[in-house]
Amino acid sequence: MTTPSDLTNEQTVQMQPVAVDSTCVDLPASILHAEKEMPGRAEQQQSLRVYLRVRPFSKEELADNEDQSCVVIESRQTVMLHAPKGSATMKSSERGIGLPSHKFTFSQIFGPETTQAELFQDTIKSQVSEFLDGKNALIFSYGVTNAGKTYTILGTPKEPGLLPQVLDATFQYIAGRQYEAMDLKPYLRNDAQCLGPDQIKQERSAKTAIFASFKEDCDPVRGSGGSNSLSSPAIGLSFSSLSCEQTVVSSPLGSSQFALWVSYFEIYNESVYDLLQPPLCSKSKKRAGLRVCEDAAGDTYVRDLKWIHIKNMEEACKLLRFGNRNRSAAATKMNQSSSRSHSIFTMKLLKIDGSTVQRVSEFSLCDLAGSERCNKTNTFGERLKEAGNINNSLLILGKCITALRNNQTDRMKNSYIPFRESKLTKLFQAVFCGKGRASLIVNINQCASTYDETLHVMKFSAAAKQVVQVIPAKSLESLAPRLVGRDGKPLEALKSYLSEEELLDEEDEADMSILPQNELLNVIESLRAKLLAERRKNLVQEMEIRKEMGDAMLQQLMESEELRSRQMEELKESYQERLENTFDMYKDAIKEHAYQCAMNRVEDDYVPVEEFIAEQENAEALRRELSELKSLVSTARRAPVLDQSCQTQSSTDTAGDDRWKRLYKEKCAIEKMCEDKQQLILALEQRLLDLNETHHTLKDDFLQKCADLEALQRKAETNSIHDLLRENADKDNEIASLKAECCKLSQKSSVPPKTKRGLLSNIRESVTSPGKSAIGRTLRKTVRATPSKHKLSS
Repeated sequence: MTTPSDLTNEQTVQMQPVAVDSTCVDLPASILHAEKEMPGRAEQQQSLRVYLRVRPFSKEELADNEDQSCVVIESRQTVMLHAPKGSATMKSSERGIGLPSHKFTFSQIFGPETTQAELFQDTIKSQVSEFLDGKNALIFSYGVTNAGKTYTILGTPKEPGLLPQVLDATFQYIAGRQYEAMDLKPYLRNDAQCLGPDQIKQERSAKTAIFASFKEDCDPVRGSGGSNSLSSPAIGLSFSSLSCEQTVVSSPLGSSQFALWVSYFEIYNESVYDLLQPPLCSKSKKRAGLRVCEDAAGDTYVRDLKWIHIKNMEEACKLLRFGNRNRSAAATKMNQSSSRSHSIFTMKLLKIDGSTVQRVSEFSLCDLAGSERCNKTNTFGERLKEAGNINNSLLILGKCITALRNNQTDRMKNSYIPFRESKLTKLFQAVFCGKGRASLIVNINQCASTYDETLHVMKFSAAAKQVVQVIPAKSLESLAPRLVGRDGKPLEALKSYLSEEELLDEEDEADMSILPQNELLNVIESLRAKLLAERRKNLVQEMEIRKEMGDAMLQQLMESEELRSRQMEELKESYQERLENTFDMYKDAIKEHAYQCAMNRVEDDYVPVEEFIAEQENAEALRRELSELKSLVSTARRAPVLDQSCQTQSSTDTAGDDRWKRLYKEKCAIEKMCEDKQQLILALEQRLLDLNETHHTLKDDFLQKCADLEALQRKAETNSIHDLLRENADKDNEIASLKAECCKLSQKSSVPPKTKRGLLSNIRESVTSPGKSAIGRTLRKTVRATPSKHKLSS
C-alpha cells in the first residue's frame, strides 16, 4: 500500500511519444510530455492526459460471438484496433477507402483485469494531491454507451470508483482539521461568501431535508450495470477498510482548517438540473432548470446551484445515493441502465485561517453520457430526443478539442472555439484554457457490433491527446478569493488583501485630513499637477496607440490593395490570353473553311498528272494520224490521173472512187472536229479568265478579313469582352453573307470557279478529256475505223 507521503512527493510519470496511425491525427513533435515542468519559465505546459480503460466481456456478449479480437493491447501505451467483418470500416477498406487496422497511443492503457484502486493510483492520484494543494482539477469519462463509464466513476461496494476514492482521500487529508461552522460557503466560481445566522439556518435545514428523505432501504446507487450498487453501509465498511489499509495524503502541519462543500447536477437535454433538490410531490410538474452564468472575471458557474457542507464519508454516500436517484436514466437495447444525461459532481475545498478564506480549490468529476446510434439502441420518442442532445453535446466537445489542437499547431491561424454552443463545454472552458488540470478517461468495450462507434471514440481521444494546457506557475486559483457578505457585496475585510502601495495611499489620505489649509492647498496643487501629467501621459500614449493602429490599418489596406492589383493583373492577363485564343480559333476556322471550300471545288474537276500525260500522248497520236490521213488524201487525188493515162485497170475504178469518197468524208469530219476543238479551246480560255478574276476577288476579300481581324485584335486591348464578342458575332454574320454571295456567284457562273493551282493543273483545265466529251468519242471512233480501212485497202 502507499505510504502517507507517497502522493505529495510523487513525480508524475512521463510517457514517451508514439506516432499515431495515419488515419488519426499525427502527434506533433512540439507537443510536450505529460506534466513536463519548464524551469525558469513563468508557465508550464502539458498535453492533456488521456487514459484508456477496456471493459471485459459479459457472458451474454461471449454467447453472441462478440469476441473477434477487435481490440489488441500491445503495450501500456499502444493499442491496435482491427475491423471485424461486416463493420462499416471493413466495407470501406474493401472499397479502397481507409484502412482496416488503426493504431493509437495513450498516456496509459488499463486492460480488463485492472482494479479500481490501480486505476486511481495510476490516473488521478497526482491530481488529487494538486487539488488538496489548492489547484483545480477535472476528470471526465468518455465512451460509447455500455462501456463502463459510470462504473469507473462510481464503482461498486466492493470496488469503489474514482469519486468515492477521491472523497475518501480528501477526508483523510482534512481529518482533525475540519471547519465545523457553516458560515463560509463557496460563492460564484472562485469566491467565498460569509453567511449570516438566518442563512446558516437555511443551509442546515436544506441538508437535514436531504438526509431526512434518505432511507436505508432506498434504491442503491446506480452503476453502469444493473448489479453495480453503492449501499451506504457497504460503502462505509469498504472505505473504512480502505482508510485503514492505505493513506493517500499526509496532513500538513499548521493552524489552517478546511471545509468541504459539494454539488451534484446534470445536463439533460441541454438544460441544467440540480440533483440535490428534493423531488417534486407531483410528477406532472417539471423540474426547474438552472442558468449557466458568468462572473466578473468571465468564469462560468451555475446560478442557484445547491452546495452542501459534508463532514464525513457517510454524508457523502448519502448525497451520492440521493443525487443518483434523481438522475435521468432509461433502458435501451444496449444498456439496461443507460445514463441519459451528463452528471457533474463538484467538490470545493475551502482553506480557512481564522475567519479568512485563504484559497478555494475545485475538483470536478464528469460522467458523460455515452454516444450511441439510434438504429442499434432502438430509441424513439423521448429517448431519441435524449440521444440527439447527447450526441450533439459530445460533437461540440469534439469540435472544441479539435479547435484547441489546431490553434496550438498553427499559431498563425486562430480558429473559433465553440465553447458557448453547449452547456457542457461552457462550464469546462476555464479548465481547458489553463485554470486547472484536466484528464480524460476513455472507456471502450471489445464488442464487434460497436466497433465503428469505438473507432470514432478513439479518434476523438487521439485529437484530445494533442491539446496542450498552458498553466501559469502562479495560477489564479492560488490567489486569495474575494469574500462577500450575505448580500453578495464585498466585505471590508478586503483591506487585508490590498497591496502595500494601496495601504500607503490610504495612510497618506488619512494624514491629509489633519494638515493645515496651506499645506492642503499645496497637496491639491501637486495632485493637480500629477493629474495633468498623467493625463498628458495618457494622451501621448493614446496618440501612439492610435498611430500604431493607423499604421497597421494603412499597412493592411496597402497590402489588400496590392493583392487586389495583382489579382486584377492576373485576371486581365487571363482574359487577354483567352481573347487571343479566341481570335486564333476564329482565324484557323476561317482558313479551314476556305481550304475546305477550295478542296471541294478541286475534287469536282481534279485530274491526276498521269491521266493528263496520257491524254497529251493520245492527242499527239491523233495529230500524227491526221497528218497521215492528209498525206493519204493527197495521194488519192493524184491516183485518178495515173489511172486515166494507163487505162489498164477499169475493173478497179469503181472501188477506188468509193475509197476516195470515204476518205474525203473522213477529211471533212476531221476538219469539222478540229474546228470544234478550236472553239472548245477558246471557251476554256475564257473560262480560265473568269476563274482567275473570281480567285483574285476571293483573295482580296480574304486579305481584307485578315486585316479586319488584326484590327480587332489591336482594338481588343481597349474594348471590353462583351463588345468584342458582339463584334465577333457581326463579323461572323458578314462572313456568312460573303459565303452566301460566293455561293450565288458560283451558281450564276456557267463554269464552276476553280482556285489557282500549278502549271500542270491549269494546262489540264485547258484541255478537256476526250473520254468525257462527244467530240473526243467521235475522234476515237474515227481513229479506230481508219486502221481497219487501211487493212481493207491493203
